[in-house]
Amino acid sequence: MSRYRRARIKGGTFFFTVTLADRSGDLLVRHVDLLRRAYRSAQQHRPFETIAICVLPDHLHAVWSLPDGDADFPLRWNLIKGGFSRSLPAAASRSASKIAKREKGIWQRRYWEHAVRDEADLARHVDYIHFNPVKHGLVSRVYDWPHSSFHNYVTRGELPPDWGGDMREIKGSFGE
Repeated sequence: MSRYRRARIKGGTFFFTVTLADRSGDLLVRHVDLLRRAYRSAQQHRPFETIAICVLPDHLHAVWSLPDGDADFPLRWNLIKGGFSRSLPAAASRSASKIAKREKGIWQRRYWEHAVRDEADLARHVDYIHFNPVKHGLVSRVYDWPHSSFHNYVTRGELPPDWGGDMREIKGSFGE
């Protein structure tokens, strides 16, 4: 079995996709306050800057910048995922393998990371994160999704509230 190697760039900026094992539910948004608590706790123990984030029903995307001299994002995700999982009520049934590994089986074991190369790459990933709820058909306007750093960008004047348009208007203009 090959051993997966993650990028180890001290002080790097990374894009992540972290996904639930069960993609059919809404666990993350239903318990978003528990996720926020686990996220803040991890951030307090192992600081990092969140450049952008969006929590969707079954996965989340984030861009982080790590402190100089630190490349340990796997530990941070372990703290977040574990903290969130432990805060949820116990599942009714788990396999013997999951019990032995002390897993609830909520998260996919792996996650996607991408080392951000430059400002253009960063901008593309931030835009991707903010537009993701529209892409998945959860809302027709980016502004309507509450679990996104997009609102911070609007508050700081970095993006207009109507950024990304309104899919209802776009669909309507094509006679759909």
